[in-house]
Amino acid sequence: MVQKRKLYIAIAGNIGAGKTTLTTMLSERTGWKAYYEKVIDNPYLSDFYKDMKRWSFHLQVFFLSHRFRSQKEITEWPDSCIQDRSIYEDAEIFACTLHKKGQMSDRDYKNYQDLFAIMTSYLRKPDLIIYLKSSVDHLLNHIRLRGRDYEQTIDPAYLSELNEAYDEWIERARKESFKVLTFDITNRDFEHNPRDFDLIYKSIKELENQTWLDVV
Repeated sequence: MVQKRKLYIAIAGNIGAGKTTLTTMLSERTGWKAYYEKVIDNPYLSDFYKDMKRWSFHLQVFFLSHRFRSQKEITEWPDSCIQDRSIYEDAEIFACTLHKKGQMSDRDYKNYQDLFAIMTSYLRKPDLIIYLKSSVDHLLNHIRLRGRDYEQTIDPAYLSELNEAYDEWIERARKESFKVLTFDITNRDFEHNPRDFDLIYKSIKELENQTWLDVV
């Protein structure tokens, strides 16, 4: 008899990679609860893109607080669920990149890291991270099409730096025994091509039935 598992799936990827779309599609197909990133009513996001150095710490703490509440609920949720970007990306990708760029001070970054470490010690880790990998040109096209005003001035170099941070984090995550499925969306379209979507969906169902293989 095949035993199904209670799963926590995290959708990871750069700005404009299609995380929210995939989260919605998978939630509708599986019937699992979806947790979304808090973007529309974020009080810092617009200011951040105008002045990263001034608002980087405020923005990252806001995301960390929101994500902790979501992931605490995920830890307590009795059934399977899917999350649009996990708390790990906040620290491993965005705060880290902002610090490297000099947009977050050493003092603020240390404070942030300490807070992140305390929070994550209480949380459940994802059973699977689905990493939506993409070229910068592909990301910029998605960003342009979705039309959020504050995103239209994003520096392509910033997206490139985030891509590098994602690739480095994914390698570390695998070494730390996270299960990861990398799906390169540059030449694929899971939103409009059922075969591409089914590749992702199949990996989740195999994991649920405890037959998942590490196919990237």
